[in-house]
Amino acid sequence: MREYLFVMVVAAAITFLTTPLVRWLAVRTGAMTAVRDRDVHVVPIPRLGGVAILLGFLGAVLLAWRLPFLGGYVEGRVAAESVFSDGRMTGVVVGAVLVCLVGAVDDVRELDWLTKLAGQVLAAGIMAYQGLQLLSVPVFGQTVLPLAVMIALTILVVVVTTNAVNFVDGLDGLAAGIVGIAALTFFTYSYVVSMSYNPPNVFSSATLISAALVGCCAGFLPHNFHPARLFMGDSGALLLGLLLAAATISMTSLDPTQVGMAAGRSTAVLAWMPLVLPLAILSLPLLDVVLAVVRRTRAGIRPWHPDAHHLHHRMLRAGHSHPHAVLLLYLWAAIVSVGVLAVAMFDGWIPVIAVAAAVLVAFYLTFSHRSSLDRQTL
Repeated sequence: MREYLFVMVVAAAITFLTTPLVRWLAVRTGAMTAVRDRDVHVVPIPRLGGVAILLGFLGAVLLAWRLPFLGGYVEGRVAAESVFSDGRMTGVVVGAVLVCLVGAVDDVRELDWLTKLAGQVLAAGIMAYQGLQLLSVPVFGQTVLPLAVMIALTILVVVVTTNAVNFVDGLDGLAAGIVGIAALTFFTYSYVVSMSYNPPNVFSSATLISAALVGCCAGFLPHNFHPARLFMGDSGALLLGLLLAAATISMTSLDPTQVGMAAGRSTAVLAWMPLVLPLAILSLPLLDVVLAVVRRTRAGIRPWHPDAHHLHHRMLRAGHSHPHAVLLLYLWAAIVSVGVLAVAMFDGWIPVIAVAAAVLVAFYLTFSHRSSLDRQTL
């Protein structure tokens, strides 16, 4: 745990300290978000924050590579089995750099949607080629499909996740906070499950990616929360989505048989967790994507054409202040992700009752006419 905490702190520190420099670079290169009809900010804001997030992630990975257990160093020698013993982390790093570069170019020059999609597919393909790919699907036990099908599913997961995060990036701090909550949930699940192995082995790529992602989001949020001094831009949204997808895919390598025996839960339940948990965590962004596609298709416009009818726009029109809307969406994301994890990991009705109570509180806060915070803000 100490090495993971070290990774989180370093990722947060590098991201936090490099963000002002990236902001200066964004201003100098003209990477500015102009005020548009669908936007909620009232003055142009620099974007390109994904570069700082990338630097934080790369710094965390470099640190992990030199740590005793994560790096696999035992008495000065490299162990045969470590997080870096195969090419998966290399694929993640290359994919992260590539997708952040595509997003950064878009932040400065605004690429067309097809070019950005091609960059996402290429980054996902590199990760799959390096071994970070879905190994099986929890249907009829653990079903192993042909390699080409699994690679195609891997690329699909990456593309859907990156675009879901990109869609939800509409309010100050929203995407970074939701991804941070998701990464923390992934980290908890992966670490607890790995601890239950016999013998325990908590050092995995899924846990490392999640830990670094938690740190990156924590380091960026102070600059990005309302009122934001820097937007993450497509460079950040695409990067966070790719890293979240990488953590998701890495979790499929966990052995559900060992997990079920050690944790006292049925193998079938825990076998589904690597699929159900990401869907639960990303339920809000994915819902936003589905609603946007349906809404725009029915209106006769292209699905990727932007508008001002996302979930966060609706919350603002319902009377919530900017920070209150963001905090409420954090709450919903936490309830869904932590709730699914708690129900899966613990027996009895207590987790179910706790989640139901949290949902009622969140429902009241979301749909009550105006909270005291809204009145103070107004």
